[in-house]
Amino acid sequence: MDFQIKQVASLNRIFLDGECEFTPVTSAKALKGERYSYQLAYKSDTRFISKITVESELGDAVSVRAVGNVPSELPCYPDQTEYCERTAAGLFPDVLFPIGDTHFIKPSKWFSLWVTAEIPKDIKAGNYDITVKISGDEEGEVACETFTLTVLDAVLPEQTLINTEWFHSDCIADYYNVPVFSEEHWTLIESFMKAFIRCGNNMILTPVFTPPLDTKIGGERTTVQLVDVVKKENGAYSFNFDKFRRWVRLALSCGIKYFEISHLFSQWGAFAAPKVMAEVDGEYKRIFGWETEAAGEEYSAFLHAFLPELITVIKELGIEGITYFHVSDEPSDEQVGSYSKAKNVIADLLKDFPIIDALSEYGFYESGLIKQPVPATSSIDEFIEKGFENRWTYYCCGQGGELSNRFFAMPLSATKVIGAQLYLHDIKGFLQWGFNFYNSAHSLRHISPYEVTDADCAFPSGDSFLVYPYDNGAIMSVRGEVFFDALQEMRALQLLEECIGKEAVVTALTEKFGEIRFRSYPRGTENMLSLNGFIKDMIEKNI
Repeated sequence: MDFQIKQVASLNRIFLDGECEFTPVTSAKALKGERYSYQLAYKSDTRFISKITVESELGDAVSVRAVGNVPSELPCYPDQTEYCERTAAGLFPDVLFPIGDTHFIKPSKWFSLWVTAEIPKDIKAGNYDITVKISGDEEGEVACETFTLTVLDAVLPEQTLINTEWFHSDCIADYYNVPVFSEEHWTLIESFMKAFIRCGNNMILTPVFTPPLDTKIGGERTTVQLVDVVKKENGAYSFNFDKFRRWVRLALSCGIKYFEISHLFSQWGAFAAPKVMAEVDGEYKRIFGWETEAAGEEYSAFLHAFLPELITVIKELGIEGITYFHVSDEPSDEQVGSYSKAKNVIADLLKDFPIIDALSEYGFYESGLIKQPVPATSSIDEFIEKGFENRWTYYCCGQGGELSNRFFAMPLSATKVIGAQLYLHDIKGFLQWGFNFYNSAHSLRHISPYEVTDADCAFPSGDSFLVYPYDNGAIMSVRGEVFFDALQEMRALQLLEECIGKEAVVTALTEKFGEIRFRSYPRGTENMLSLNGFIKDMIEKNI
């Protein structure tokens, strides 16, 4: 039989046709506590059932997954093709499937295995070989490849960046067809929370009411409301926070460090209330929604009853110092009036809590309307130039082309560079809207991410979700692993800063790679591998 195999970088997308980069790697340096990945790209002329074995002193710290292909009809927007790797519709390698006792080797196309070493913090520094063997019952051993990982005598520091990708608990219930907040749903939520952490997230969107996000005006998403509401005959309200308490405790047990309460007003201008369900005269019904004026008397009275009780529970749970609120997502400059009215409804109630919103119009910040804006990476330069202290940023479907993002069409090196960019620009928080959005645009229908990856050709594939639903919970994507690796690079740079100081780090990187900005940076796999190697070499010299 003819069996070809190449040991290549994690930043290579291995396309079925083999028209792609194969950047050879045989060794690398890593820090204690780091997660390091590489790939075994292969092509066989024969289909057979294989057994994949790993031999390493690292033992169970090494795992192997299979890279699966998923379709994309919209890999990127037509005006974002610059710097893209592949823009035509087709199949893209992205989902990472677990491998059991056997793995099917498919013929005639290029595939890859994703090898990951989870390096313990207490491991002894030194060289560790990872040998992966592929064999078949009839074929015998067809491949044996060894990679050497040199573990440095330094521990990767904990993540300081506050990072969130919006967690859509309704999409979990919809995909698995389980009742919202049933025991089956809670079990799945826990799995997705663990995957959420694995992607480098530490702040979670918490749906006290169904988040008013990515929903057609006048439409609805599946109700996911952690707070039970009863509207009494005299117009007063009572609240039950049991599910909210369970959510918070589960999230903390999974490793969540921060909470963001779902938006209190509608998206794109804050002109309406979110959907709020309540028991009214024994009937469970919607009491607020698109028809409700955001700053109107009725909804304002509701918030003045609800928020003080929510804050009491937040303090009871001990999370008052790590909880953030939202007004409305992505208001435009023309919507400053409606945003201001909505903000004024809650300003005094939430005076002790930070309010963050994704917005890129500098005028909102300049006017003092919001103290903690989250501008897009395409707009943040203006904020920085004019003075922006506690810096947050985000990207979504609109940030493509020359900017870093996680679209299928982009080279993975463009996903990886965000770590260095966040470090060099002193970014404290990062936001992305789609951790697991399994709906079409505006939530007109539910989708399977194995069939539709672009929200019905609305967003570039890769924008709306980072993990895939599997048999009993979430599994990772190539993009999720590479994004986490970017955050590890940010942490490695912070370790280097502890050794030599920020100014020396910036000078060294600039002399070697030129100025690294959000729109301009050293592009390509080789440059990103060189950047990581340079950081590790500098750390090794200075520890």
